[in-house]
Amino acid sequence: MSSSSRRSLVSAGLAVLLAVACGACGTSSTQDVADDRPANVAGETSTLVEETPPVVAPAYNPLTPDEARVILDRGTEWAFSGEYVNTKTDGTYICRQCNMPLYRSSDKFESECGWPSFDDEIPGRVQRLRDPDGSRTEIRCANCGAHLGHVFLGEGFTKKDTRHCVNSISLRFVPAGEPLPAPIVLETKP
Repeated sequence: MSSSSRRSLVSAGLAVLLAVACGACGTSSTQDVADDRPANVAGETSTLVEETPPVVAPAYNPLTPDEARVILDRGTEWAFSGEYVNTKTDGTYICRQCNMPLYRSSDKFESECGWPSFDDEIPGRVQRLRDPDGSRTEIRCANCGAHLGHVFLGEGFTKKDTRHCVNSISLRFVPAGEPLPAPIVLETKP
């Protein structure tokens, strides 16, 4: 077998593993599915997370090409490659694109799927949308529409019976005790 054939075989095998780890490891659900429009939750606050008021700006945080591929183009990072897969530190996970607080570390759990898993989000911060093929439910930042990953219900990992399977590259982690950056809300034109 030639080296190019071996590489193709390995790439195909990795693609199958990726699909199995993210999509086939649980039952998908289309419950609580919203339309495509991101909700503006800039004025909403959570009593459990001390937040900085939003700042109105002309643009979101700049993204690297890898971040843009996942966040804007709805891609997926490789399983077990993300920086937050094994993070166990107390703190808050925020949207990499707009700084909106999305998840608390207290809601993170080990699912062994290869991506950070959370069984709850900060209320009103994560939007659910049915994938075009109808088989899975995508999750996005409700403020800026950044692709986060997918949500699965009915797997039994936790009492809440929900698994947000999130790309690390879509998040930034702010350790407990450090101030959260101000969420960015795009200025609107009259």
